Amino acid sequence: MKLSAHYIKALDTISLILFCSFIYWLSAQTSLPTPLKFPHQDKVMHMGTYFILTFFTVRAFRHLKLSHRELIISSLIFASAYGASDEWHQSFVAGRSSELNDWLADTLGAILLLCSFQLLKCYQKSKH
Repeated sequence: MKLSAHYIKALDTISLILFCSFIYWLSAQTSLPTPLKFPHQDKVMHMGTYFILTFFTVRAFRHLKLSHRELIISSLIFASAYGASDEWHQSFVAGRSSELNDWLADTLGAILLLCSFQLLKCYQKSKH
C-alpha cells in the first residue's frame, strides 16, 4: 500500500508537533528522574533529543519545496530557536533552570543530524 503525498505530509507535520510537545512537557516537569551515570550526561541527552527533533524537522520542512540549502538552514534555525525557547520556558519552571550550555548542546545535536543528512546525500549522489 503506497501512502499518498498528502498523507505523508500530514504524518511528518504531526510527528514534528508531537515531538515538540513532548520536549515542552519534559521541560515543564520540576525534575527529571534521570540518574547521571557519567559527567555531562545531560548535555549528551540534549544533543540526542535535538538530533531527533531535527530529523522530524527535516521530514516536515521537506514538503515546503525548499532548495536543499534552504532546507538545511531553516531546519537548523528552527531546532536552535526551539532549543532557546525551551531553555527560556524552563526558567519559569520551579526546580529547573535555563543554561546556555544546554542550548549549545541542543544546537550541536541539530548540526550533527544535518551533517549526517548532508553526508548521506553526498554518498547517494556518488553512487549514481
